[in-house]
Amino acid sequence: MTQRRAFHLILANNLLQNLVNFTVWFALVFWAFLETRSVFVTGMIGGIYLVLGAGLAPWFGSLVDHHAKRAVMLWSSAASFGLYAIALAVVLMAPPAALTVVAGAGLWVFTGIAMLGVIAGNLRMIALPTLVTALIPPDERDKANGLVGMVSGLGFLITSAISGFLVAWDGMRGTLVLALVATILAFGHMLTIRLDEPRAEPAEGDAPRRIDLSGTLATISAVPGLGALILFACFNNLLGGVFMALMDAYGLSLMSVEAWGLLWAGASSAFIVSGAIIARRGLGPNPLRTLMLVNLAVWLVAALFSVQSSILLLGLGCVLWLFLSPFAEAAEQTALQQVVPYERQGRVFGFAQAVENSAAPLMSVLTGPVTQFWAIPLMTDGVGAQAVGAWYGTGPERGMALVFTLAGLAGMALTLAAMASPYYRALSAAVREAGSQGVGAPR
Repeated sequence: MTQRRAFHLILANNLLQNLVNFTVWFALVFWAFLETRSVFVTGMIGGIYLVLGAGLAPWFGSLVDHHAKRAVMLWSSAASFGLYAIALAVVLMAPPAALTVVAGAGLWVFTGIAMLGVIAGNLRMIALPTLVTALIPPDERDKANGLVGMVSGLGFLITSAISGFLVAWDGMRGTLVLALVATILAFGHMLTIRLDEPRAEPAEGDAPRRIDLSGTLATISAVPGLGALILFACFNNLLGGVFMALMDAYGLSLMSVEAWGLLWAGASSAFIVSGAIIARRGLGPNPLRTLMLVNLAVWLVAALFSVQSSILLLGLGCVLWLFLSPFAEAAEQTALQQVVPYERQGRVFGFAQAVENSAAPLMSVLTGPVTQFWAIPLMTDGVGAQAVGAWYGTGPERGMALVFTLAGLAGMALTLAAMASPYYRALSAAVREAGSQGVGAPR
C-alpha cells in the first residue's frame, strides 16, 4: 500500500469517526438547550468540554509521539465507544426529569460522560497532522492539510443535518445508539489499514513515555515567533468560546431545531469548498499572512452577522465563518509541520491545542452568565433596548447579538496588532528557512 493511499484511507476513517463525535456533540448541545432553555447551560457545557480537552491535550500529544499513530487512533475509538456506552446506560436507567434539572447532578454527570467520549476523539486530531508530516512531501503538506479540512467540513455538514432530527426523534438515546454502531465500524475499518509509518527517533534528552513539558517548551522557544503564533491563536480562540456558548442558542431562538440543523448542514458545505481550494492551490507563498488576513475577516463576520434578527444574515455569517476557518487551521498546521522536528510534533501539537483552547473555555464560561444576566436584560427592557432598540432590536436574541458584535470588534483590533508585531515577521522568516531545509521531516 502506497503512503498516499494509506493517508487517504486514514482520512476516510477519520471522517467516519468524526461523524460519530460531531453528531454526539451537536446533539448534546441542542438537547441541553431545548430541555433547559438556558444559555448558562450551553456556556457551561462548552467551557467544561474545552477545559477537559485542553487539560488532556499534553498527555494525548505524548501518546502520539511515543506510540504508533494507527494504534493511537484505535485506542481513541475504543475509548469513545466505552464512554458512549456508559452515557447510554445513564439515559436508559435515570428518570428523564433527573437529566433536565440545571441544579441537579444528573444533567452534569451525563453531559460530562458524553463529552469525554467526544474528547477521546482529540487523540485522532493530534495524530493526523503528524501523519501529514510523515507521509506527505513538504511542498505538498499545505494541500494535504486542505484535504484534512475538507474531511472535517464534510463531517460538519452531515452531522449538522442529522443531529437536529435525531434530537427531535429520540433525544440522546437514539443519538448514542447510532454513535456506538458507527464507532464499531470505524474501529473495524482501521484494523484493515496497513500503515508503513516511520518510527520517530527519541529527541535528544528525551525520556521515553514522558510528557516532557520542559522539552516541548524548549522546542517552541527555539523557533523565533512560534510561541507568539500559539499565543495569538489562544487569544483568537476567544471567538470560539463566544460561538460555543451562544451560537446554538441564538440560532434556536430564531428557528426550529430541525431547521437549525439543516442551516448548519448547508453552511458546512462552505467548509468543504474551502478545503478543496486549499487542496488544489495551497496557501500561497506566505501561509502566515494568509492566517492573519483570514482571522481579520472572521472577526469582521462575527461583528456583523447578528446586527439584525435575520435568518438570512445568520446563514451568511455561518457560511463565511466556515469557509474561512480551514484556511486558518491549515496555515497554522503547515507552519508547525515545517519548523517542529517530527519526533516532537505530537507533543507540540498537543501543547498548542491545550494553550489555544485555554482561552475558549474561559470565554465560554464567562459568556453564558454575562449574556444571561447582563446582555439579555440590557437588550430586553434595559438601557440598551431604550438606546438602540429601535434599529438594533430588542429581546433575548438581541442580547446574544450584542455579545457577538463586541467580540468581533475586539478581535479585529487584536489581529491588526499581531500583524504589526516583530514576532510575525520573525516566524515568517523561520517558516521559509525551515521549508527549504526540510526541518520537520521524519528522520
